Amino acid sequence: MRHIDDSLKGSNLTRHKHIHTGEEPYRCEICGKSFSDGSNLTAHKLIHTDEQPYHCDICGKSFSQAGNLTTHKRIHTGEQPYQCDICGKSFSQADIHKHIHTGDKNYHCDICGKSFSEGGSLTTHKLIHTGERPYRCDICGKSFSVSSNLTRHKRIHTGEEPYRCDICGKSFSDGNNLASHKCIRTGEESYH
Repeated sequence: MRHIDDSLKGSNLTRHKHIHTGEEPYRCEICGKSFSDGSNLTAHKLIHTDEQPYHCDICGKSFSQAGNLTTHKRIHTGEQPYQCDICGKSFSQADIHKHIHTGDKNYHCDICGKSFSEGGSLTTHKLIHTGERPYRCDICGKSFSVSSNLTRHKRIHTGEEPYRCDICGKSFSDGNNLASHKCIRTGEESYH
């Protein structure tokens, strides 16, 4: 029995080390997105199926995990509960560790040499070189290399504008447009 316990301990340690090394050895064979933990890949694969039982009561979008629905609803509320203790910038998602101040870009594209601070960004970047566009609009057929671009594109068809200015009430289909709008209203500079 001790041998099994040591084996599990080693497995957990290996998974934990991926956090520090940025290694993402678990790759989705459908879209190419990579993960540091196999259970995250398993959960991710549900986005490629019809198994999405959690529905947003505001816009109707569906999710495979309850936590993703909770995070999504922050689009509508504007809530940003996670704050960087270095610069004070707020985020709607808990993966604030991806908000990097070191400037280290340890992930290098072996095709063009461009560097990235996150392994996932490198994986997405490489789709530019392969021409792969795994995310297809079921309405018009246009394809995208990044799922968020498909989500943004679909709003052209639906007219959805989930980003609302808390100052004047104007709505936008894209969060960057809302951020730019707020900068214009407040006179601040935009840093996207």
